[in-house]
Amino acid sequence: QNWIGGSSLLDAAFIPPHQDNVPALMGDLEQFWHNENITVPHLIRIAISHYQFETIHPFLDGNGRVGRLLITLFLMECKIITRPALYISYFLKMNRIEYYDRLMEVRYKGNYEQWVKFFTKAVLLSAEDALETIYKLLALREKNTVKIEKLGKFSKNAQVLCDYLEQSPIIDIGKTAKALSLSYNTVAKSALLLTELGILVQTTQKKRGRVFAYEEYLSVLREGTGAGTGAGTGKYEISICPITGLKRFAEKA
Repeated sequence: QNWIGGSSLLDAAFIPPHQDNVPALMGDLEQFWHNENITVPHLIRIAISHYQFETIHPFLDGNGRVGRLLITLFLMECKIITRPALYISYFLKMNRIEYYDRLMEVRYKGNYEQWVKFFTKAVLLSAEDALETIYKLLALREKNTVKIEKLGKFSKNAQVLCDYLEQSPIIDIGKTAKALSLSYNTVAKSALLLTELGILVQTTQKKRGRVFAYEEYLSVLREGTGAGTGAGTGKYEISICPITGLKRFAEKA
């Protein structure tokens, strides 16, 4: 039996359903997801689904992360979005106390209206943030394309590498050469040119196995996440870049 808040079942803020009831409750939730006879708007159904999942609390750990992931997957299934662009975790983290309070308001008082209003606000503001990120990344792409065009005969391969950086913004020469089906020397030359243009930053001082980062691109993705530069330490959870599907990091809730 798991619980929410407190150090044990005795002082828990909320005790989810008993583990023996979880399979049936999750089955009911799945039927609710796929019930075509329900005509409420998709966002309201997703709001109710998220509340139900977090209240069932089926896992000992990771319920919050799985619940937030399900929001994005359900939005995609409903074709509200076509790519996993919605980054709702940050809003819920920044409003964590209100988020928990509103869930508890439903659990103890059945007040769904206030929860649905809060949830739809979270979706709206997260969508606005995603659009802002997209515009910044598009502007960055345009700015760098102008720089690369001035490289003359070297511009073609440099642009190929720059386009690849939007999928993999941290690279080493060998793996990138294989991925692009280009020679090692061609990629090394292009990486050097992009570094001279200020597009790439070499992150290691080694002569062999050098690693480069598309730092300005990564900085855009880090905005508002609190991720800093330590996004590979296990302290962070993964979300998705609005344009490329690139992994994006934020501190775990």
